[in-house]
Amino acid sequence: MFEGEHATPKRSSFGRKLISIILTLAAILLISWGLRTFVFQAYEIPSGSMEDTIMTGDMVFSEKITYYMNDPQPGDIVTFIDPEIPSRTLIKRVIATGGQTVNLIDGDVYVDNKKLVEPYTDGKPSYPLTTAYGTTITYPYKVPEGEIWVMGDNRTNSQDSRYFGSIPVDSVTGKAVFIYWPLNNMAPLN
Repeated sequence: MFEGEHATPKRSSFGRKLISIILTLAAILLISWGLRTFVFQAYEIPSGSMEDTIMTGDMVFSEKITYYMNDPQPGDIVTFIDPEIPSRTLIKRVIATGGQTVNLIDGDVYVDNKKLVEPYTDGKPSYPLTTAYGTTITYPYKVPEGEIWVMGDNRTNSQDSRYFGSIPVDSVTGKAVFIYWPLNNMAPLN
């Protein structure tokens, strides 16, 4: 060893590497948490309420940024907190927003007295459902301000606003934008 040189202990080098690994892992976890909390969330679809648009078992990305500045609009497919089981997330299509009036006539959906053209229902009729306990829905139904009316695309197999009523906009967790799994179903949602 030359004068002025000091031997670096192996322990110090190992300690720096360990700290570097821990900090890298912490940064990855923090970024992942931030993306999941504020940008997007992945969901697996557990039921057939949105078939044939989204199939049972499909994996869907729901982005959160759109609704930081805008409210959900008719036609959007949204994820939201289940009004009956708050630990569960549901996915449905927005049919009407606050101030609009929904009516179900002979299996067709009308919003503000205009019959909707809904190719995503594959012609399945939209009839009223027996409502959830403590919920009363009469048609025509005026959606309160700050709420939305949501329905599954599979109208004969969906518990939706016909069952639990309109939902608060602040219960919406994101806009479903993309099916990413399985690969043969991969597609943007609209």
